[in-house]
Order: sequence, then structure tokens, then C-alpha cells
Amino acid sequence: MTASTGSNRLKRSARAALIVVGMVLLLALIVPFLVPVPPLPGLVAPEQLADPDSEFIEVNGLRLHVKRSGQGEPVMILLHGFGSHTESWRTVRPALAAVGTVIAFDRPAFGLSERPLAWSGVNPYSHAAQVDLVIGLMDRLGIERAILVGNSMGGMTSLQVALRYPARVRALVLVDPAVYGGGASPIMRFLLNTPQLRRLGPLLARSQASQISRLLPSAYHDPAKVTPEMLAFYERPLKVENWDRAFYEFIAAGDMPGALGEDIKRLSLPTLVLTGEFDTWVAPEQSVRVSQTIPGAQLAVIPNCGHVPQEECPQAFLQAVVPFVQAVGR
Repeated sequence: MTASTGSNRLKRSARAALIVVGMVLLLALIVPFLVPVPPLPGLVAPEQLADPDSEFIEVNGLRLHVKRSGQGEPVMILLHGFGSHTESWRTVRPALAAVGTVIAFDRPAFGLSERPLAWSGVNPYSHAAQVDLVIGLMDRLGIERAILVGNSMGGMTSLQVALRYPARVRALVLVDPAVYGGGASPIMRFLLNTPQLRRLGPLLARSQASQISRLLPSAYHDPAKVTPEMLAFYERPLKVENWDRAFYEFIAAGDMPGALGEDIKRLSLPTLVLTGEFDTWVAPEQSVRVSQTIPGAQLAVIPNCGHVPQEECPQAFLQAVVPFVQAVGR
């Protein structure tokens, strides 16, 4: 075989490889638009799923689903985690309401709050908008300062509110806070916002939601404590119109801030950090680290408990939180 013959074969092989790559890319660009995305049947407006104590309050242009109980000071605002909603606090709300005013609300993409599919200005599913929503709700209800009680991603939001609006935060209760994780990488965010993946977004959201019966028990140390009633509460928002598209919008926003380790060193307000002893979603070591980084923070480790102690271990949760709230609320 001559050198020229070998060179021609290499050129033909390279040309064939380029053709294959081009065909694969073309298919990747076209096929998503050929996949059917049928609408989900039986979805309803969130108001149709509301409870007798539900309120819908417009804040920053969004209709938020809010539950209020108790009265007077201190005011506690409860911030749920990713994939959760106000019912995560259902068991502990009455005891907290006995010592002050309790406000829980569903953040956009979750629960019964509005799920916009078009907007101008700041993306309502972005983390910056979530932070401003807390302050907007406080302004709407005439609340000057509040104790923020945040679980998981809600703990991250609580910290961000305290860092951006320190004069509005009286104290922090961080429950298994998701502090040391970041959002999607820039490449992933780019891919999630391509027309192709946005077309398939509802299908991806539906596939994740179908795993609730498996995912919720994994947040508990004792999965047997996940009652059918609690599972039904978590499945209820899946009956709300546009829940799948809004869930994907939240994922596509993907702009959760990274580690706040250096920032939270400058906080100077009373802080209680709680962690379930056997949290497998946010390692207890991370909560310990948060408590050691925030000056003067207290730490409570709840034995035999997982990621959502307010649900799984409500009495132990209240034994830690109520005295703290009473002390800072004087």
C-alpha cells in the first residue's frame, strides 16, 4: 500500500466519521420536537385544592398560597425545601403558633402558589426572586422583622435573606440547611434552556414526580413513618395546572448560589441549626459546619431522625425550636 493510498483511506474514514457525527447532531436537534407531549388530564386551578385555612395573597405580581396562625410577636416565617410545600410544617405549626405568629407559604413551582409560564423582568423561579419574595410577603403583611425557619433549600434562602436584608431578620432556625451545594453548572443550565430540552421538560418533570412514593421515604430515617396521609399531601400539588412545566422552569433556572461559607461568617444574629442524626440528603457534618461558621450559632442534633425532622420527629423538633424562639422573641 502506497503512502497516498493510506492517506486517502484516512481521509475517507474521517469524512465518514464527520457524516455520522453530523447525523447524530441533526437527530438530537430534530427528534425532541417529534416526541409527543400530551397535556395531563384532570388538572385544576390551585384554588380548587385549597384548605379552609388557605389564603391567596398577591406578592411581587404572584399569587402565593399562604397559611397563617397564632398572633403577636415573634413572627415566624416557615420556608419549605425543594419539592415540598406548606404541609411540611403541618404537625408543628400549632405548637409554634402558641408562642407567636406563624406564616407558611408555597414558593413558586411548589404547592398551590401561582406557576407563571411567561414573565417580564426577573425570572420568578430564580433564587434571587425567591429571596425577594420573602421580603415582599413581609411588606405585604406589615411585618418589620421575622424569625426565618428554613428547611433544606429553605435554609439556604433564609441565609440569603439574612445576608441581603439583615435588618429584617430577627433570628434564624436552619433545619438541615442545604448550604454547601451549588446549582446547575453553566453548561447544564445552557442545555436545560435549549429549545429541545425545554420541549421535553414536562416529560422530565413527570418522570421525577412519579418517584415521590420512593423519594419521600428516603428523606426519613424511619420510612415507616411516612403515612399515606403525608404522601397524599405531597401528591396533591401534582393536580395543579401547569405543575410540570413550572417544575421544569425551576430546574432550568438552576441558579442556586454556591457555598456560603465565607459569607455567613459575617452574620451576627441569633441562629439555631438543627440536623437529623441520620440525614442522608444533607450530611449532618454540613449542618455542624454551618453552626461552627456562624458566630454564636447553636446546634441541635435530633437522634434517630432524617432530613425533615419537623415531619418525622416533631416533638424533638419543637423541644429544640420553641425555647429558642421564646428566648429571641422577648
